Formats: sequence, structure tokens, C-alpha cells
Amino acid sequence: MLSSPDLSFSRSLPVVVFNQLGELLQQMARAVKTAALVLTEAILSRVRVPVEWERQRFTLVVSERFSALVVGEQEQQSQLWEEILPLSTDGDHASGSLLHTRLTFDLDAIASFISQLQDLFGCDSYTYQHLENYRQVLQPNDAVLQSQFSLLLLEYFLPQSTSESTTSTLKNVPEFYSCQPIEDALKKQISQERLLNQVTTQIRKSLDLSVIMTTAIAQVRDFLELDRLVIYKFEKARVNNYNSLHPGIAKLQNYGGCIVYEARATETIPSVLDYQEKTCFSKNSSCWEKYRQGFTLVVDDVEKTYALEGCFLDFLRQSQVRAKLAAPIIFEDKLWGLLIAHQCYNPRQWTESDKSLLISIAEQLAIAIHQSELMRSLTQEKQTLEQRVIERTMALRDALLAAEAASRLRNEFLATISHELLTPLTYVIGMSSTLLRWPLGELSQRQRDYLQTIHDSGEHLLEMINDILDLSQIEAGKAVLNLGEFSLVKIAENTLESLLEKAQAEQVTLKLDLQIDPKRDRFIADVTRVEQILWNLLTNAIKFTPEGGSVTLRLWVEDDTAIFQIEDTGIGIPDNQLPRLFEKFQQLDTPYRRRYEGTGLGLALTKQLVELHRGRIEVESTVGIGSIFTVWIPSQQMGALSQ
Repeated sequence: MLSSPDLSFSRSLPVVVFNQLGELLQQMARAVKTAALVLTEAILSRVRVPVEWERQRFTLVVSERFSALVVGEQEQQSQLWEEILPLSTDGDHASGSLLHTRLTFDLDAIASFISQLQDLFGCDSYTYQHLENYRQVLQPNDAVLQSQFSLLLLEYFLPQSTSESTTSTLKNVPEFYSCQPIEDALKKQISQERLLNQVTTQIRKSLDLSVIMTTAIAQVRDFLELDRLVIYKFEKARVNNYNSLHPGIAKLQNYGGCIVYEARATETIPSVLDYQEKTCFSKNSSCWEKYRQGFTLVVDDVEKTYALEGCFLDFLRQSQVRAKLAAPIIFEDKLWGLLIAHQCYNPRQWTESDKSLLISIAEQLAIAIHQSELMRSLTQEKQTLEQRVIERTMALRDALLAAEAASRLRNEFLATISHELLTPLTYVIGMSSTLLRWPLGELSQRQRDYLQTIHDSGEHLLEMINDILDLSQIEAGKAVLNLGEFSLVKIAENTLESLLEKAQAEQVTLKLDLQIDPKRDRFIADVTRVEQILWNLLTNAIKFTPEGGSVTLRLWVEDDTAIFQIEDTGIGIPDNQLPRLFEKFQQLDTPYRRRYEGTGLGLALTKQLVELHRGRIEVESTVGIGSIFTVWIPSQQMGALSQ
């Protein structure tokens, strides 16, 4: 004989009565000979649920012979009542709280409820598959078992009416305006704040992450009277592209990790240090993602919460975990690990206060981890920078030594070659000069022209060799100033006089503009070097001044500095070529380049000679108008013989 399929009722019941209904259903599940599924709202504690499920409680029994469902939804009460009303021993509000309750044996209603439960879990999860299997075994209740349940109901509720039961349970509710609950709550809140301040202070005082972690979990374990408090750290996960519809989004593919810190109440509680949770999670598990979003796991009894997760439930049993509370440790939007509280032997009804404290401690630990990571990164960057500085310094030193060696070898080579060239060159110049003095009858005009060319070329070559020798000596630091007192006016006049014949040959007018006080005419410097400076600048000006142009030498004194200015009406120098003007072996690209070949040492040597006197040289030039070279040479001290 089968029971009626639509047997059900709906009414408001006190929490204690609702709990009794749940206990009756669990007794019926034990009475069924075949396998029976018993689920409560505890199974939802490990997943995020919609708002409508948060205030709902239920007990579900499913088997081939007997199935039933009791669902209770908490009726709205004032916020003040919920905050102040103390919890009973099983974690519910005092028995005066009412639940809108519905008890049903209807197979369609039970199947629909199971489908709604399935939707809260991933379709590829073990929980989803197990619920589907049990949904398929739903059958009408056996009449004998249905009658047995009815008798149990009578035994529980007939001795007293529902109203009397309700009145009796309400007697246990403390008076609403009692101050003791508020006082106890305030004391606990103050203690929690004190503990949180201690952890924060420890983090500020120490940069040692290991010390911070060990101290913090020991203090929190003692405060919450936990059997065990651990820190679980995730390993670095591999990432792959989520899919083509979410470019740039990465999906975790490896969920490995282990327990890295642990605090136990006594040594008899087994250690789980270095334990790993790897075998019971699929690659598509979303549990890590919910933690990354800030989810806090509250499990009062693992036997109820993980009733459909046999593998993980066995792991928890082996690890001696009966209740747990886990808060994520997150910094910079990265899930570093979990702070997990364990009760090893008995279920525990976790309070909002417990949950709030664990979340706050996890946040402080995240700060400590971030602080440690920053310090580690700074230390590593400092070491890397120091190593780079050392390597760079060594490279620069090697390059400097190589450059100095190359410069020294070059100067030695140039000096050696120049000296070797001087001897034959002296003979060339001397013999050509001697032959040019022979009477005209002994040499033909053509021969005299050839000798003149040889003599002029030799003189030009000698000038270049002397420039090379001077430059090599200056760069090698071997140049010595032969200081003496002389007349500035006299040296200017002598230099112009020596170049007069050359200027006339080029049809260039030489001018001397003396703007000097006769009293300041006497000057101390190396007269030979000063003459060489003026000679080079004036020669260069004559060379690049077209026929009919002019070259002017100005001279004046400011303070203890003699200023020479050579102005020409030549072709000028383009702005883009001015930076190369004083470089060695550089010739500017001008229309006169082919006419006047040279080594490009004249101006480079001039600049070196000026700087040897601790002076400076500047140039202003306009293409098609001319150039102005200005030289400042300070008066020298008789004791300064070299640079």
C-alpha cells in the first residue's frame, strides 16, 4: 500500500520544532535498509548562494523507499533583535525565532528542489552528478515507512500542543532588554580589537614574515580556543588563455599548495604541516576563484557539508578536521593562500564574531606578505643594481685603460714616424734651398720651378710634422710652457708682418686693430706658443678668404686676460659643421677643400695650445659673410711650467 503523493503541510514553527522535524527525517533515513541521502543547508556553506537561499534551512532525505523534504525560511525580525539575541547551544537564535516551514513528500516538489540545488554547483562537479543520481531514484514512499514517520510525529508532538510548545520554548528566551548580552558582546569585541592591534603592531615592528606568521596564528588560536590554526599557501599556478571570447583573461590550471604554518592547542593534536590537497580537486574546480573574490568558507560539520564529496571527506577525516573556517589571504588582487581554523574532534557552530576576526587577521597577514615581498624585491633590485654598477665600472675602467693605451701607442707612433721623417725632410728642404741659390745660367727655369715646388712641399710637410709632434706631446701631458714676459703689441705686429707676403699672394688685406692700453702691454705667457696660435688662426683665415677680402687681428686686455680676435670676410662655416671644427684630422666640406689640402690639425692644435694656457677659444660664423675666432689667454704665473 502506497502513501498519498501530496501529503504535506505549511505553517510557522519555532526553531526547536523545526529542528525536531529534521531529526525525525534523519531517523527515518537510518531506518531505510537501502542507501539513503541526507542533506542539510550545511552543504551550501562552501559555495556562493543567491540571497533567497541565505535565510533558508532544510533537511532532505532521498532513498528508493522513503523521501521527504522539510524547508524553513526565517521570518523577518528587527535588526536589533538579531544582533543582541544570544545564540542557543546549536547556533540558532533562541527558540523564540520562527521559521515558515513546509514539509512535503511530493516527488515532483522534491525533484524540483534537487534541481535547484544542482544549479548552485558546477555541472561538471561531483556534487552535481551525485544529486542527479539520487534524483533518478525517487519513488513513492513505502506505506510502512510512511506510517512509521507518522507515529514518530505523534510521539514528539501529541504530549503538548503546538501552542504550548511554542509558549514553553519562548520561556527560555531572555528578556529583550537584558544588558548582559550587550555587555558580553562588547567585552568580546574589545578583546578582539586588542588582539588585532597586537598583530598589527607585530607587523609594523618586524620585517621577518616567518616570525609574524608564527606569532599571529599562535595568538589567534589561543583567543578563539581552536584545536588547530594553519596557513595554506598556494603554489604559483600556470595560466592559459581562457578562450577566444575573453582575450587577455587567464584561467588557473594548477591548484597545488600546502600548509606552511601551523599552531596546535596540544601536542596530541596531529600535525598537518606540509599537507597538500591535490587529489580531490578537478582542474575545472572553481573553489580557488571564489576565494580570490573574497569568499569565506564556514563549515560547522564536515560530515554534513561534504556529504557528497567522498574523496575530500576522507581526506578531512584522515587530517582530523571536523569543523573549519577559512578566510582568503589576498594582496594585489592575487590569492596568496588561506587562513584556516580547525576543530578536530567535534562540530563547531562558528559565529559572525569568529568569522570577522579571522577575516581581519587574514587582511593583516596579507599586508605583512606584501611588505615582505616589497622588501625582498627592493633587496634583490639593490643587489642587481650593485652588481651592474660593479660590472659597468669594471667595463668603463677596462675601456679607459684600453683607450689610454691606444692613445699612448698612437702618439708614440706618430712621434716616432715624425722624427724619422724629419731627417730626410731636412735634407730635401736644405738641398732644394741650396740649388735655388745657384746662378740662373746653371739651372733652367723649368728646373728652378721644380726645385721651388719641392722646397715649398717640404716646408708644408715640415709644418704638418711639427703640428703632429706638438699635438702628441700635449695629449701625452709632456708639453711644457716656456713662460716669459713679452709685448702683446710686438707679437701681433710680428705675426702680421710674417704673413704679409702670403696675404698679398692671395690678394687678401691684413689689418691690425689695437685696442690696448700701453700700460697693459706687458704680458706673461709662452711667447712661442702664442705666436703659433695667432699664426694658425691668421693662416686659416687667409686660406678661406676670397680675393679682395680682408683679415683683421684685434687685440685688447680685460683684467689679466689678453683677448685676440681674428675676423675675416671669408666664405663662413655652416652651423652643422661648427661642432667638428676643432676635431683632429677633420676638414670641413668647403669649396676651398681641394685647393688647400691638409691634415686638419691646425685648429685642433690651436685649441690644445689655448687650453694649455688655461684659456678658451670660441667661433662665430655666417655663411657668405665670414667668421670671427676669439681667444682668451689669461696671464700665467711664473711657477706654472706645465699643464
